[in-house]
Amino acid sequence: MRHDLTTLNLVLAIEQTRSITRGAAQEHLALAAASKRLSDLESRLGVQLFERRARGVEPTEAGRALVRHIRSLHASLYALETEVMEFSRGIKGHLRIASNTSAIAECLPPYLVEFSQAHAQIRISLEDLTSAEVQAAVAEGRADVGIFAAPVLDNRVQTWVFARGRLAALVPLKHPLAQREAVAFDDLLAYDLIGLHAGASAQELLREQAAARGKTLNARLQVRGFDAIAQLVESGLGVAVLPEEPAERFTRVFGVRCLRLEEPWAERDYYLGVLRQQRLPTVVQRFVDTLIPREKQ
Repeated sequence: MRHDLTTLNLVLAIEQTRSITRGAAQEHLALAAASKRLSDLESRLGVQLFERRARGVEPTEAGRALVRHIRSLHASLYALETEVMEFSRGIKGHLRIASNTSAIAECLPPYLVEFSQAHAQIRISLEDLTSAEVQAAVAEGRADVGIFAAPVLDNRVQTWVFARGRLAALVPLKHPLAQREAVAFDDLLAYDLIGLHAGASAQELLREQAAARGKTLNARLQVRGFDAIAQLVESGLGVAVLPEEPAERFTRVFGVRCLRLEEPWAERDYYLGVLRQQRLPTVVQRFVDTLIPREKQ
């Protein structure tokens, strides 16, 4: 079944504006022509895409599903155009990676170096997102591969565990806990906690663990970036829970101490995710091969 881009773009415009009139104007179509295109598409698909209401239209479940696919198609077309144009500059491919902050800080860089050295003509772009956002970006075609922490939320994404990390506590040098080698999470709950922004997988994990103990997380400050957290900890504004590797590095730069977090959930897996499909694009498959041995794929 064939669908022209003009009609698909019209559907997207109507969904965005919640109006057939405004959607038609956005796509530079006469209202009558736009209405006929929409009606013909609904007839071909055998479903209603929008519910007509007094103040505009609302997409049906079928309409929302079609809009998701149109957005994925737009992302694929943009990637296609960008990648083909790059051949004129000697670039032989473009890999779009979305990753959560923890993986970027803890385990991803060596793999990027290995891949870049083996495939110098493939351009890499890296976007820092929350784990949930990473999975959505892969599922909707806005990223070719994703790196994220549990939980796996979208069954449209095929996943492999490729690395394991560990969370640790970061405290100021003069903090009451600073003389210890290790702490339990209960020890930290008595203090203000400096954390990542809402939605970050580590932050959500801490909230869940506090709730499981019947306690509230004293999230005094939430910022973006581990280095900002380390500086705030050094200033004595609170304690923090970070991936162990960057936490250890910060002890050499800031006046902080890294303590082992003695909790079973402190050790966590990092996932590599790609969109489920029968055959992966060559560039994506090469990156997967870099992270995951063939016998484990």
